[in-house]
Parts: sequence; C-alpha cells; structure tokens
Amino acid sequence: MEDMSAEEQRNLASPLNENQQSSLLSQEDGLDHRSAIKEEEDEETVSGGETCASSGGGRDQEVTVEIGETYLCRRADNTWHSAEVIQSRLNEQEGREEYYVHYVGCNRRLDEWVDKNRLALTKTVKDAVQKNTDQYLNELSEQPERKITRNQKRKHDEINHVQKTYAEMDPTTAALEKEHEAGLCQWRQPPGKEIYRKGNISVYEVDGKDHKIYCQNLCLFAKLFLDHKTLYFDVEPFVFYILTEVDRQGAHIVGYFSKEKESPDGNNVACYELSKLENTVGSPEKPLSDLGKLSCRSYWSWVLLEILRDFRGTLSIKDLSHMTSITQNDIIGTLQSLNMVKYWKGQHVICVTPKLVEEHLKSAQYKKPPITVDSLNLKWAPPKHKLMKVTKK
Repeated sequence: MEDMSAEEQRNLASPLNENQQSSLLSQEDGLDHRSAIKEEEDEETVSGGETCASSGGGRDQEVTVEIGETYLCRRADNTWHSAEVIQSRLNEQEGREEYYVHYVGCNRRLDEWVDKNRLALTKTVKDAVQKNTDQYLNELSEQPERKITRNQKRKHDEINHVQKTYAEMDPTTAALEKEHEAGLCQWRQPPGKEIYRKGNISVYEVDGKDHKIYCQNLCLFAKLFLDHKTLYFDVEPFVFYILTEVDRQGAHIVGYFSKEKESPDGNNVACYELSKLENTVGSPEKPLSDLGKLSCRSYWSWVLLEILRDFRGTLSIKDLSHMTSITQNDIIGTLQSLNMVKYWKGQHVICVTPKLVEEHLKSAQYKKPPITVDSLNLKWAPPKHKLMKVTKK
C-alpha cells in the first residue's frame, strides 16, 4: 500500500460511478429476466405433464372381460402372453370369477383357468393386443392359402367346419336334433369285432379298409382335441382299437388308438398284449412327445419292476424283451432311469437288489395302473399272414 500513489488510493476508496452502476443493474436485470423465463418454462412443463397424465389416466380405464376377446395374461412363470378368453365360471369355494384362456400361438395343452387379476384389463393394452392378435391370425390364415391347392383347401374347409353343439342351440332346436339323431342312428356300438370284455369295459377292433367312413369320422372327432393330427382320410392301412364303456343303452366311446397293419419299423403303438400273441417286440413311434414319453416310461417301469420283484435267478435284457414284447433299447433306457443297469465289459448288466425294487414300487411314480388288461378276457388272434410268419420262425 505504501508504493501506491495517492490518486490510486482515492479511486479505490471512492464509490462506483454512474456508468458502472448502470452496467451492474442491467446485468442483474438480465439474470432476473432469464430466471423468470426458466421458472415459467418449468411451470409449463409440470402443468403439461399433469395434463398428459390426466388424459392418459382417462384412456387407461378398466374394461370388462368378454368371451372370445384377447387380453394380455400373466402366466405361471410371470411372463405376459396374448390369451383368448374361452369360458368363465364362478369359483364357489373361493367366491371369485375365473376365466379359461388359450394362449395365442401355443399348444392347447397350456390352456388353463386363471383369476381376473392375471389379466391386463386396461383399454389401451387391450386395443394393442387385439390389433397384434388380429394381424397374427390374418397372416396365419393367409399364408397357407397362397401355398395349398384347391383340393387341399377344400379338405381344410371341410375339416375345420364345426357344427353347433347342443349347448349352443336354443332348447327347441337341441331337442329336435336329439330326436332326429336317435331315429336316424341305429348303432349302439362301434362296428367291427369285440376283442376284449371285462365288466363294463369293452374294446373293439375296426379295420380302416372295411369301415372307411366310420374311421374317417373317428379321426375327425379326434382332431377336435389334437390340433396337429394328420391322419383323417387315408385310413385303409390302419386298424383302430376303440375303448368303450358299456351300459344299457350301448357301448359309449371313451378313447381309441390306431395301429399300422404293416409297420417296417416295428411300431406297435400301445399294443403290447397283442404283440405277445404275435410273438414279436414293438415300440411306439419315435420321437415321443414329452407326455407320451412320460406315459410310456411309467408303463415300462411298472412292468419291469413287477417281473424283477418276483423273479429269482439270472435274467438278461433279451429275456425281459421276450417276456414283455418291449424292445431292448426301451428296456435299457428305462432301467437306466431307475439306476438298475450298468455298462460293464462292453455290455449292459442289470444290477438289482430286492430292496431297490421295493423302494421303487412304493413310490407314487411307479404305482400299478388303475385299469390293466386281463389277458384271459382277450379274444384275439394274429392275422393269417402274420400267423404264417410266426410259424416259420
């Protein structure tokens, strides 16, 4: 400070001149003006957001569930999928309404009953799902029409045409249809030959060549439950085995399966009792579906465990195959799943203890089927051409 001149000291001590003051004031006014503009923009943004939110909330109102409509549904694994509502019911035990849904584009095995809270019922979501579903179904229906012939299209239309059921008719029409059917249809049992009868359970063998129309109608009936069924016209190479339940009014169809008359691969579907009479081994057609593999493996396990429990001595896989008509590969795969076979010195060896067999038989997975075939009530003989082959062997 001592080195500064007296004039510089007076300038530092003196107040701001008028130009400096006006400059500072203009800068402050500019800051105030910009801050005011910023606040107004923030208010407009907030109010605009509230307006959008209120308008969006107005659109996302809950809609009522309608049969035949498509909604987003939350599956058991917490994923969302488009689903068509097929039916509704009231769960009296829990006092809530449930809906039977079919997931679009999925196997009908996955259809299930769901609660209302598993459906997305906002209008915007429903409209979007409906739009996408309609587009998907249109593409699905248009795609084969460009690739199939007229004859194939005619067959497709005939197969997919489903008449109304009694439940869909008015009471008068339903009563007239039943009366007409009772007077028109005189059959009280399937055609063909009855090959098994025990109690009220009966099995009929129907040749697809001798009763072509009946077998075709049977296949079309099965197509109502199996989306991917392909056999419904060329039935002549097949034999149909029809399971029925008998009462005073006749034999009512419970289920059926078909078997090729001549199978080069040795496929016998589920005819193990018939294969025993033919003195042959067989296996279902591969590859098996997940449920098919589960049911076959369950039957194979029960049959093999029953034999191993009562047998004493040495037994080979070939002997088991001859006793059960199950192929050796199926036996090996089944015993491996039961931890009863090991690979030793280049061959499969059965390693079984009575305790291990009893443990498996006590488990619920390998319990005896509720209904089994009694071979004493089976009245069936192999066809003549197959009987000649067995005699030559």
